[in-house]
Amino acid sequence: MRTSRERGRPLTTVTTDTATSDPHGDTDDEPVVEPLKADAPVAEDSPTFAELGVDPAIVAALARAGIERTFAIQELTLPLALAGDDLIGQARTGTGKTLGFGVPLLQRFGRPTDDGTPRVLVVVPTRELCVQVAKDIEAAGADLGTRVLSIYGGRPYESQIAALQRGVDLVVGTPGRLLDLAQQGHLVLAKIGGLVLDEADEMLDLGFLPDVERILGMLPAQRQTMLFSATMPGPIITLSRTFLTQPTHIRAEQVDSSAIGEKTAQFVYRAHALDKVEMLARTLQATDRGPTMVFTRTKRTASKVSEELAERGFAVGAVHGDLGQGAREHALKAFRDGRIDVLVCTDVAARGIDVTGVTHVINYQCPDDAKTYIHRIGRTGRAGLTGIAVTLVDWDDLPKWKLISDDLALGAPEPPETYSNSPHLYADMNIPEGASGRVARRRRPAEEEAEDGPVRETRESTRGRSRSRTRGGSGGTGTGTGSGPGEDAASDEGSGDDTGPGRGRRRRSRTRRRAGEVVAGEGTDGPDTAGEPAGDTSDTTDTTDAPETSDASEGAEGAEGDGSGGRRRRRRRGGRGSGSRSTGSESGSDAGSDEAVPAAASAPAPE
Repeated sequence: MRTSRERGRPLTTVTTDTATSDPHGDTDDEPVVEPLKADAPVAEDSPTFAELGVDPAIVAALARAGIERTFAIQELTLPLALAGDDLIGQARTGTGKTLGFGVPLLQRFGRPTDDGTPRVLVVVPTRELCVQVAKDIEAAGADLGTRVLSIYGGRPYESQIAALQRGVDLVVGTPGRLLDLAQQGHLVLAKIGGLVLDEADEMLDLGFLPDVERILGMLPAQRQTMLFSATMPGPIITLSRTFLTQPTHIRAEQVDSSAIGEKTAQFVYRAHALDKVEMLARTLQATDRGPTMVFTRTKRTASKVSEELAERGFAVGAVHGDLGQGAREHALKAFRDGRIDVLVCTDVAARGIDVTGVTHVINYQCPDDAKTYIHRIGRTGRAGLTGIAVTLVDWDDLPKWKLISDDLALGAPEPPETYSNSPHLYADMNIPEGASGRVARRRRPAEEEAEDGPVRETRESTRGRSRSRTRGGSGGTGTGTGSGPGEDAASDEGSGDDTGPGRGRRRRSRTRRRAGEVVAGEGTDGPDTAGEPAGDTSDTTDTTDAPETSDASEGAEGAEGDGSGGRRRRRRRGGRGSGSRSTGSESGSDAGSDEAVPAAASAPAPE
């Protein structure tokens, strides 16, 4: 299917679930989301919140955000929810459900209590949605003083337990962490008067339904329960019949209306697996492209595609289950702030993540079913804006796509075969002529910045660096070759003798003894390493008449010193008795053997 942008399928209402910054401020890694604001067109004849009987304090808080009139789902749910009735709200993603259940709960239970026990519980499937819902409700109940707490995994228990002990009125959380705190006795559910299950079908898909049922078993029997879901599979219907009391089923659009926004243009192409990255890279160069979300089926593919795009120079981040919570939130924050304009993610980000202004959604891998397809492309075309949805279908996924097309009545069971240089791809996506698969040099993916932090120094980065060398208590740096600048520093700090420009060796005083008597005291410009001839200069006497050892000279050298402490004993090259200090090549004698003069080795050097 290659539809034109005018042939998008209409829906009756579109809005957005907006959010603000982090609910606690406990850590810097908390998600930062957009503030509650009115960024969607509203019909002139839509009723206002005040006309529907909403508390003036809530109306004033919404008015400061520019929100006065209701959307379809809000108009239908507010009268019933304010009366305390149970209901089921079925609406596609991005239709303003948060205020649809948040405003009634705030009006009925939002004023602070003395004991600080929660009275409202909102259960959501994902961490990101948890933060967004909590901030929406907190902003709407600002004038009431409602204490709102978001509870989700990936964060320390201590800060959440401390907040519960200080007292809260409304809790928004994910099933796993809520169940943990409730079983530990930190989260008291005995006084819950209002319960909301948001995105219930997603909780079913993620396997949270058993946890949700255990949480529902801890709640009082007398309560108001609201369930919201974009689709109504069998297990969700069973759940609603079990835990809801005579619920009213509300749909925000006509029964025969499409589940896809009327301003979302859809394109589907049959693509080869080896050409997909190139097709994606060229599609991302479309004219007037804004923030773009790329969806994959697996975590490994998301990581691979993110790295491929970063290698080609795109500002890209990734959100998938293999990343830590800090890295996911860092990538989402960078996407919202505009530091990156491509976000590669799995279906975990398809629910409740509201980023204003997403212009393109690209299904890099074919969705598993029609419901997943709806939620993916629901990230664009929100708040009355236009959007483009592109789906790349492998040959192996053609049967799966045919089922999706038939289920949603898209009329495109056989997508056209398309490659990265196909003319119709350039025409549909408005790609400039001459665009290639690379835009710049490699960029670092946003999630790596959060995982790695500042660039760490590696062993490879330190190769070639001069090492520190200490001799005789004086520090210096050198490469060990005797010619680096570090040895000049060592010479300046050590002996204090200037060896002249261009010389990297230390000026040392060397004393030679014969039969316990000093026979030479002239300074020589000796080598740095032991085992080299030291008596070959003209100002020293012949050393072949009497044996001397390196121990003797080292003893004298250590005693004389340079005033900075005892010198480190130097290793002899070749072991003891190697004759390294003798000039036996001139005399042919065995001078420099392991015979030593004890008196010379232990006698103090003359001043």
